[in-house]
Amino acid sequence: MIRRASLLVLGALIGAMVMAAMRSSLVPAIAANDSSYKELAVFSDVLDRVRRQYVTKPDDDKLVEAAINGMLTSLDPHSSYMNAKDADDMRSDMKGEFGGLGIQVTMDNDLVKVIAPIDGTPAAKAGVLSGDYITEIDGQSVQGMKLQDAVEKLRGPVNTPIKLTLVRAGVDDPIKLTILRDIISVDAVKSRVEGDVGYLRIISFTEKTYPDFEKAIQTIKNTVPADKLKGYVIDLRLNPGGLLNQAVEVADAVLDHGEIVSVRGRNADETRRFEAAPGDLTDHKPIIVLINGGSASASEIVAGALQDLHRATILGTRSFGKGSVQTIIPLGDDNGQLRLTTALYYTPSGRSIQGTGITPDIKLEEPLPDDMKGKVESSGESALRGHIKGQSETDEGSGSISYVPPDPKDDVQLHEALDLLRGQKTDKAFPPTPSSAASSQ
Repeated sequence: MIRRASLLVLGALIGAMVMAAMRSSLVPAIAANDSSYKELAVFSDVLDRVRRQYVTKPDDDKLVEAAINGMLTSLDPHSSYMNAKDADDMRSDMKGEFGGLGIQVTMDNDLVKVIAPIDGTPAAKAGVLSGDYITEIDGQSVQGMKLQDAVEKLRGPVNTPIKLTLVRAGVDDPIKLTILRDIISVDAVKSRVEGDVGYLRIISFTEKTYPDFEKAIQTIKNTVPADKLKGYVIDLRLNPGGLLNQAVEVADAVLDHGEIVSVRGRNADETRRFEAAPGDLTDHKPIIVLINGGSASASEIVAGALQDLHRATILGTRSFGKGSVQTIIPLGDDNGQLRLTTALYYTPSGRSIQGTGITPDIKLEEPLPDDMKGKVESSGESALRGHIKGQSETDEGSGSISYVPPDPKDDVQLHEALDLLRGQKTDKAFPPTPSSAASSQ
């Protein structure tokens, strides 16, 4: 008898193969269904033979999870199956507090790739960089490991050490680090006053983001008189994304009209559009948004909306280009959840973010210190194996180097934004106008 978990993957496979066959116009639907069930019978036979004849007795649950993830990862890098524990971990992430190292990761070429370390976390302090590949965790190779298993190994009790082996572009030998785990309570927004400019750095889009963003703006307004406040810098660099609704609320906070983003699936009737409501928390003060190759997903939604609606000037380098939407589908009875790519994001002007990213209005590279030159590589969705081809993706691809100096006094991009807001420098892209915004697309 095939266990209940096996029936789960069989059902998933039935649905996937039937939908794939039904999409084809080369064969009648009924014939496609017959073919799908034949392929399903082959899979069932293989599963049964592995269970009965493999040299060592396999774990049925792991076997089925591997089969499900094999199917999903063949679709794109972001679709996956989460068992009950993985699903709980994801919910903790979205609440903005979890135990571990503090890095956003994905799978690339069977290795764990760092999208971005989170500011102030053990990983960031230890020198983990965006674009690093994790090849070993506590001496165990990550090749063949699913992403959720790797993430589980990265997490653990507070004050316990973990050994990582990293491969970095431009560095001949593997980098070995021992990092002490800590409680990762992520501040969704960090803010300060830069003289007469309000600075807001959005770290990630969790359940905390909009409330923290609203509070930070109010604190800045209470600190600097309205007639003295030149404007705001919204820093989305190294922001790996997160919750769609939080991105929409942040964009809505500084927009008083227009479409923020549309989410479009396979069928036209599945399209969802999110509109801004009247009201601007910044009182229509000028805004400059900073982005780089570590700005992904939800952060690209905010940058794209503010760019297309001419509300802000985007400064920095091309963003990561993750424009796909993952829907979390509970499978019931503690069977975990399906994380399935179901749609793509589009900016107000109809641009797809996928595989292209957001091109800044003012392109400005952040200079690398001498000891990092040749050691930090560009990162982007278009470089991920098996990524969904973007609507207007070109050979140039998406992404750029993701580096932000730890000391603000060395931050060239930030100082450029401050100079523009104060009128100490000028650029045709600031303040934004329909013509200047259009030229960057």
